[in-house]
Parts: sequence; structure tokens; C-alpha cells
Amino acid sequence: MPMSLPATIAWSGDHETGTLQLLDQTLLPHEVVVLDLDTAEGVIDAIVRLAVRGAPAIGVAAAYGLVLGTRRALTAGGTFATAIREQADRLVAARPTAVNLAWAVERCVAAASDLQELLREARLIHSEDEAACAGMGCHGAPLVPEGGTVLTHCNTGRLATAGDGTALAVLFAAWREGRRFRVLADETRPLLQGARLTALELAVEGIPTEVICDGAAAGLMARGEIQLVLTGSDRVAANGDFANKVGTYPLALAAAAHDVPFYVVAPLSTFDASLRSGAEIPIEERDATEVTAIAGHELAPAGIGARNPAFDCTPAHLVTGIVTEAGILRPPFVESIKAALLVGR
Repeated sequence: MPMSLPATIAWSGDHETGTLQLLDQTLLPHEVVVLDLDTAEGVIDAIVRLAVRGAPAIGVAAAYGLVLGTRRALTAGGTFATAIREQADRLVAARPTAVNLAWAVERCVAAASDLQELLREARLIHSEDEAACAGMGCHGAPLVPEGGTVLTHCNTGRLATAGDGTALAVLFAAWREGRRFRVLADETRPLLQGARLTALELAVEGIPTEVICDGAAAGLMARGEIQLVLTGSDRVAANGDFANKVGTYPLALAAAAHDVPFYVVAPLSTFDASLRSGAEIPIEERDATEVTAIAGHELAPAGIGARNPAFDCTPAHLVTGIVTEAGILRPPFVESIKAALLVGR
């Protein structure tokens, strides 16, 4: 196991010749490979196949991908406005659920009139995400119970963001403050981000961690073995409903049934005030083979299909609070979200 990991996202060079470095998360924890990308096609491929994943990280990567794609398009002639719009549309289509991707790309389109400005905006989004991660960690750390057990789902750490993470930033901050606890990491089927990525990040940090099957969480809550649930989010609607990695909704139901606090940790860039409720969040369906096979090894009988929604939507009434860089939002979420977005944007 590596003692540390390379940066999830890095840019080297200027707007004319620079390249984007992405840690290939499909190979973790067994191989550490950094992709060096100089085309938007390479960034789109990395996003689609989950070499880079996590809503904030996808947004940052897409912003840099827009620099690469626009730069390449300009070599073929045409105006900057036409080139950036064409590349933006291609990047936004890469994954539909995580709102940070479209948010970051459209912000860059609105801010830039040339390549130099475009790279400056991408770098600003990158640094703002680092700061947001620090803020979420600071606000959320007091929630972590001394000597308690925290349940996580999917991966919400440095591999999912440009900084310390969302939900894992809370745990990292609490650990640095001297609070001691243990973590149960849902394996997170079908692609095992909890077992492969979250467990790796927590182990590198020295935080005691055990992986559990997704289906074990509710039973452990019923036995009083979990004191807090922390998850991330890929999109939060105006009423507090949120989409996250599939399997989150059952955790929220179980937490409510057993009086376990359930907190979402997400930056303000993940909020989508244009959607009134979670019913309007698009849910990505991925290839069935992600369910029927693991690491290329077929599990299901030949000819059997599978449903593979990558996310589910959890209603706001199951959420204890939402940790953001602006503080912890509490119900009623329509009012608290509106106030936070007015201040934070």
C-alpha cells in the first residue's frame, strides 16, 4: 500500500502547451498510474470510464479539458466563441448526473474570451474547490463522535475532489484535531469505490477502517454499532433532495429508522437551485457489464442482463443536515439552501 498518493488533478505548463495530469482511479489500489492528457477527447474518456470521478473532481477536470479542447479546435481555424461552445457541449454530455461538470464548464465559457483567461478560470475553480474542501472539513469535524463509528458510502475524499474531499474531509479534519474513531466503508457495488478507494485513503491517513458489504449497514445500525452516517452528493436540489452513488437512499432509510444522524457533505457548487426536487435530477444508467462482471470476470449466467443506475435520489426529510463550506445547513432546507447560495455565490 502506498504511503501517499499523487494529486488527483494537476495542470502543468501554460495555456499554449500545458497538459492535464489525472490519477487513473480505475487501477487503484493495486497500481498508481498518472495520465498525461493533452486533448479534450482524453479528458472525456477519463470522465466516462471513471478514471476521474467524484462530482467536484469531474468539474475541475472538465474545466481543464475545456482548455485543451478549445486550444485544439482553434488550430483548425474559427472563432474562440465557436470553439469553446462546441467543446463545452461535448464535455457536458460526458456524465449527466453530477452538476459540477456543467457548472464548471459553463462558468468557464461565461468568464473567458481567450485561452489565457480560460486557463485562469479553470485554475480558479481548482483552487476554490481546495478551499471548499477545507471549509467542509472544519465545519463538519465536530459532528464526528469521539470513540464512535462512522459509516461512509462510495468515495468522498481526495480522489473525488481537488482538495481533502467532502465527507472524508470531515474525517480527516476530526482526526487531525485529535478525535479518535473508526470507519466502516461500504464496499459500494458495482464498482467498489468504497473498498478500492475510500479504504485506501483512510488507511494512508492512519484512520482505523473496515470494509462492509453494502447490505450489512442497516443490520449494524440496528445493533447500535454505527453512530453517524456521512455521504457526499453529486447534485442537491433546491428542496434538499440529493442524488448520490446508488445505495445511498437505503442508508438514509435505515439511519432514520434507527435514529442515526445522517449528514450530506457537499460544496455549494453541487447545489442546483434550478431543480425544485430530486424528481428532476437525471439519473445516469451505466453499462450492465459493470454489474454482471468484476474486474473482467463474469459473475452472471450468459445472456442475463442487468439494471445499472449509477445514482439514487434521497429525499430531504431523511437528511439531518448538509455540511457545506458555508456551514451546516439545517431543515427547512428550502430556506437554508436559498440563504447559503445567496451568500456563497
